[in-house]
Amino acid sequence: MNGLRRRLTHDILPPVGLFLLVLLSWQLATVVFQPKAYLLPSPVAVAEAARENAGQLISAMALTAAAAACGFVASLIVGTLIAFAFSQSRLVRSSCYPYAIFLQTVPIVAIAPLIIIWFDYGFQSVVVVAFIISLFPIIANVTAGLILVDNDLVDLFRLHNASRWQMLWKLRLPNAVPYLVTGAKTASGLAVIGAIVGEFFAGYGAERFGLGYLVRQTSDQLKTAELFAAVIASTALGIGIFGAVNMAGVTILARWSGTNNE
Repeated sequence: MNGLRRRLTHDILPPVGLFLLVLLSWQLATVVFQPKAYLLPSPVAVAEAARENAGQLISAMALTAAAAACGFVASLIVGTLIAFAFSQSRLVRSSCYPYAIFLQTVPIVAIAPLIIIWFDYGFQSVVVVAFIISLFPIIANVTAGLILVDNDLVDLFRLHNASRWQMLWKLRLPNAVPYLVTGAKTASGLAVIGAIVGEFFAGYGAERFGLGYLVRQTSDQLKTAELFAAVIASTALGIGIFGAVNMAGVTILARWSGTNNE
């Protein structure tokens, strides 16, 4: 009970209190200074816009979440396989790793037109953008986990004539699990960003659209209250996906630690 009360006091109340303070300050600013609605709508106006467009926001969130999830899962699988290859050959790692860094440094807006040309407009292009943006953290973290193994343990495996496969499966992979969880948490947030950025360029069409398209549309039309609602929905989606991945990571690490202690 004391632990729950301490967590409530130290972990939950401060951010909630700050959020409420920001909302109150925002509302007071709109009342005192009375800015034009297209410059700064009040929180009440944003809440009303979100209520009126709730169905549209939920549909857009679902579509963006699907694209982000697909891109994230693809980056998790492909990034882990690439990290396996990097860990098995210094030559492969030194030759290819700089090109992996390219994925982190290239402006996605520069290659988005190419992605659209290759994959056409629509869901698949958005998934590709989310995949590209979220891939590097998986490669970097899993590669580090597979390489940064205690030398004494490596010598022990070699002393017992362990094969390369046995060393990978029984030594390097278990060591890389915490690194994989860390990379997955970073990649999950980037996947949401990638999906929204991809929707800015690729879109989905007039009948269905994600949060990125909704943000761009409301911005172009100066519907600022609806724009704020779409941005808040995007933030909520990012927090939700990150929270789900974080909870899964905590569960995996807890079970993994318990298994290793037995």
